[in-house]
Amino acid sequence: MSKQGAPSVRIDLTADTPCCPPLAERRVPAETAAVLAPAFKALGDPVRLRLMSMIASAEGGEACVCDLTPAFDLTGPTISHHLRTLREAGLVDAERRGTWVYYRARPAILRQLAALLTVAPTGGE
Repeated sequence: MSKQGAPSVRIDLTADTPCCPPLAERRVPAETAAVLAPAFKALGDPVRLRLMSMIASAEGGEACVCDLTPAFDLTGPTISHHLRTLREAGLVDAERRGTWVYYRARPAILRQLAALLTVAPTGGE
């Protein structure tokens, strides 16, 4: 069977319900892995993981780039690159206000990633 005839799988990363069962319960389909991998890859960098944590835990639910940059011993353009990577992976939204950009975590995709990594406790733990 040709790949053209195969139905395309749509995964809604903005849905509040998990896209798939936890990977400890069932194998992740290739299509799902292809959709979720960029978000995991983006979080695989220590700077981006820290940025994501700062944004997600920010008071009021958003963080200004002006507050994020001083927390790192990196140049502004390097921080911008990391923030763009988070944005392209669908983990954050950005809004320009005057000269500053404010970042807000996208909770739905974070819930999707968390649900995939959920492991039920066993009696021995």
